[in-house]
Amino acid sequence: MSEKPNTLGAFLSARRARVTPEQAGIPDTGVRRVPGLRREEVAMLAGISADYYLRLERGRDRHPSVQVLESIARVLRLDDEHLAHLLTLVADAPRKRARRPRKEVVPAGALKLLDSLVQPAFIEGRYFDILASNSLARALSPGLTEGGNQLRDLFLSPAEQAYYPDWAAMTECYVASLRQAVGTDIENPRFIELTGELSLGSAHFRRLWARHEVRAQVGTTIRFNHPQVGELVLNRERLAIGGSDGLMLVLYHPDAGSADDEKLALLASAGLPVAQPAHR
Repeated sequence: MSEKPNTLGAFLSARRARVTPEQAGIPDTGVRRVPGLRREEVAMLAGISADYYLRLERGRDRHPSVQVLESIARVLRLDDEHLAHLLTLVADAPRKRARRPRKEVVPAGALKLLDSLVQPAFIEGRYFDILASNSLARALSPGLTEGGNQLRDLFLSPAEQAYYPDWAAMTECYVASLRQAVGTDIENPRFIELTGELSLGSAHFRRLWARHEVRAQVGTTIRFNHPQVGELVLNRERLAIGGSDGLMLVLYHPDAGSADDEKLALLASAGLPVAQPAHR
């Protein structure tokens, strides 16, 4: 059995690199071989010894107190979501055996609700797999087809990327959300398979993943560059499906009476064909 991954050390190192001496309120003197703060600077500002902080980053001490973690979080300028994630990295949990990915099953009631909606909607799994979608969602974007994966399309499919004028910002959001969804369950076979594929196929994904950003997706607006109806600006809502293990109902809706409302109505009534994505 291989040694347990040093998730705490990887997170601290990545976040330390993102804080400048100026942000930390210390003079920037001397040549810095790496970006961000030095380990001893974090230790000094957090009120702990440099040797102890080094042990944390190198995985030789995996059980720091909450007070120590909160002090380090303050120095690293972590928000509440990142602090919550940091605390999970030191939680005592039994080591799990590698297991087969458990099939995500959409409740029958959620499928009935999906079919009744007049807005583009789909159901996504923990790793942003498309588990079900209605016809308007598939007409809105070819990537929103059952069996697809939003992360794979965003990073590996140029055809799908062309649908999103704000592609770069979307990728940052999705990667941060993936890390929050996974938490410490990094030995899940589905997670290993997906992140391995994305890391091999996309340097952009590798850069974002190395930043250790943690952020939940919230209601927002999404711009689409649709080949038939032009640009659409739609509101996106994500609603948890009760009784499921992390499944989400995702809904796109326009502002009432807007030009986007009219475009979406045209898309719904025209029965436009759905193009197939270039990569799957």
